[in-house]
Amino acid sequence: MKDSPVNLLLKELIHFDKSSATSVYIQISQQIINAIQRGYLKEGMALPGTRVFSQLLNIHRNTAVAVYDELASQGWVEIIPNKGTFILVPKPKTASIKARSNKINDAYSYPKTTGFPFQTSFHLASTQEFSETKYVLNDGQPDLRLHPIHEFSKWYGTSMKRKSLISKWNNTSKNSYSTFENQLCNFLNATRGFHIKPTNLISTRSTEMSLYIISQLLIRKKDVVLVGNLSNYNANMIFQEAGANIKTIPIDENGLDINYIEKHFTKGKIRCVYVCSNRDYPTTNTLSAERRLQLLQLAKKYQFAIIEDDFDYDFQLDGSAMLPMAVSDGNGMVIYLGKLGQSLFPSFQTGFVVAPENLISEAKNYLQMLDKQGDLIQEQVLSELIYEGEIHRLLKKNSIIYKQRRDYACECFKRYFNGSIQFKKPSGGLAIWIEFNPSISLIQLSEEVAKIDVLLPKTILYQDKNTCAIRFGFGHLNEEEIEIVISKLKLAYDTITKS
Repeated sequence: MKDSPVNLLLKELIHFDKSSATSVYIQISQQIINAIQRGYLKEGMALPGTRVFSQLLNIHRNTAVAVYDELASQGWVEIIPNKGTFILVPKPKTASIKARSNKINDAYSYPKTTGFPFQTSFHLASTQEFSETKYVLNDGQPDLRLHPIHEFSKWYGTSMKRKSLISKWNNTSKNSYSTFENQLCNFLNATRGFHIKPTNLISTRSTEMSLYIISQLLIRKKDVVLVGNLSNYNANMIFQEAGANIKTIPIDENGLDINYIEKHFTKGKIRCVYVCSNRDYPTTNTLSAERRLQLLQLAKKYQFAIIEDDFDYDFQLDGSAMLPMAVSDGNGMVIYLGKLGQSLFPSFQTGFVVAPENLISEAKNYLQMLDKQGDLIQEQVLSELIYEGEIHRLLKKNSIIYKQRRDYACECFKRYFNGSIQFKKPSGGLAIWIEFNPSISLIQLSEEVAKIDVLLPKTILYQDKNTCAIRFGFGHLNEEEIEIVISKLKLAYDTITKS
């Protein structure tokens, strides 16, 4: 019986790894299903009994029983007592479309284009670049390898088992706030000098979602939005899609030039000003305390909103981060955007908005439409990380690593480029603003460095008649990778400057 055609086929097709995280019976079940789908095992064929099957694959008989039970539960086999286990092929539950004879091929291939017109969006065209290069640069993203995987498995598992999870899903109380909202509120009050309540706060999936919701509330077609003359392209896309008329404001070593705003605009002509709280994007220059006060006073005088994006507060590497302008705002002019959990894997990061209660109330209406489900497990995990102090521990631990990487990157740039570039060591964040002097073709630099296994995306290149610079993200690279990438950049630089 062991040498029957079915047994020989099973022995040849089935392989499993006992050290794998996937149970052996699941591995075997999946391979049998695959054999049925590919036609190796036909409908009606009898599988060997569990005793023979276990001997055939050298597994415990209980494992063989579990395999057959799993296959039966999915409808791939039928177990008939005292007779055996037989292959079934599940019937399709949907009927095929019967097409006219001259359209048979069309009926069974999905169309590439719609048969109706719709509004395309130039502003939302993807800027992502794909490459097979080993090293990929970005604008300053954290290193996912630093995510505490083993600890998170424990925290996530604990959160999934909490009996209170179901009651949170079914909560209909209007006046109660979740544990997460209260914990996030406490965290922001403790770390950023706020004195807010949950009524001043909304959490979202990301900073981009936060900004999208705010732009829908604030901006109408042709409203003037002021941004730095070099600014965040993601934010600009969101503003443009809302119909804004974007105007650029000069930026110097002290950040956004507030005097320029006062000289060139009048009351009622500005809808909002977008500003980065701790470090300007992309230049990393910090808005000075004097200019912060000046901007707050001008916002009150001209009646415009300030959107304060504090995207890299978690990565203050030297000294203390400047407190948000929103902390000093007694007139309700500032909408504060931030992120929580940037030291964690992206699916556990969350965005948030801090603003006056009436704006938050409207923002929640938008959020209810966009993301009614939310992620209670993520919120539960983050709540416990805040309560237990783990967020602080992770931030401190990773900040030491990022500071070492920043210092090493600066050292490498000095060593390899030796005066042909200019940069200032940033006080925080995960990127360095590198200016080339004299100017070179950054597109050509990107093409040359791609030949030696480095992707230099166009989204981090800044070139016009006054600027020739890149925003070099170092956070996702270790010291060995930093040196390799910078040395390759120098090789590409030498190639184009000597040609």
